[in-house]
Amino acid sequence: MIELLGDAAASARDISQALSIQEKDIYGHLTHIDRSLDAKGKKLAILPARCLSCGFVFNTRKRFARPGRCPVCKQSHIEVPMYRIDKIRC
Repeated sequence: MIELLGDAAASARDISQALSIQEKDIYGHLTHIDRSLDAKGKKLAILPARCLSCGFVFNTRKRFARPGRCPVCKQSHIEVPMYRIDKIRC
């Protein structure tokens, strides 16, 4: 999974399909990867979800899972978050 995220940004569904793991299990793995990357001088970056109805961006969201609905317009038409591994600059 770390190699997959090091190549390019991917959604939980992309990771699920590439590794043949259920999508709901990916989020637990992402939490573990986030913690283990600190020791390697890397960081798991989250490209935030965005509401496709009103354009609201979930910048402050810390959970890895996709939001259920937009807090502004209450619609559930949400673009999924993407994940990638970035190097930490000193």
